[in-house]
Amino acid sequence: MKIGILTVSDRASAGIYEDISGLSIIDTLNEYLLSEWEKFYEVIPDDRELIESTLIKMTDEFDCALIVTTGGTGPSLRDVTPEATEAVCNRMMPGFGELMRSVSLKYVPTAILSRQTAGLRGDTLIINLPGKPKSIRECLDAVFPAVPYCLDLMGRDFMICNENVVKAFRPKG
Repeated sequence: MKIGILTVSDRASAGIYEDISGLSIIDTLNEYLLSEWEKFYEVIPDDRELIESTLIKMTDEFDCALIVTTGGTGPSLRDVTPEATEAVCNRMMPGFGELMRSVSLKYVPTAILSRQTAGLRGDTLIINLPGKPKSIRECLDAVFPAVPYCLDLMGRDFMICNENVVKAFRPKG
């Protein structure tokens, strides 16, 4: 299975600081997944056209079944990851963002400022996560149980999770 990890950050892409957010996603996926997976990892600045073209490349050229982004989901003028995601997706999956904000509100009142979302481009699921590693894990722990079944419904590779870490939900039958 091919999975894209996209960090959207002006400072990380310029080398001002290390991209700990993208690495946090990779570490989390390594804990979650027993299935073999190939990563396509990029760090780019907060530029809507570049975000869109990178998401398109990861879906159309690299054939990623799942893309997980981090960064660019807040209210600042440079935070345009949700807009770029919506622009490249055929259908949106608003339940992902709703659940992530709901979970984050248990920890910080500013979670209402976050604009995480998710959508489908063809048979690829794209999930936007916040930029802080602690928030990334909290949000992924909340939504990831639905990811394998979503990919099943789209005809993608069967994802096997480490049930000791995250339990994938699949209807019986």
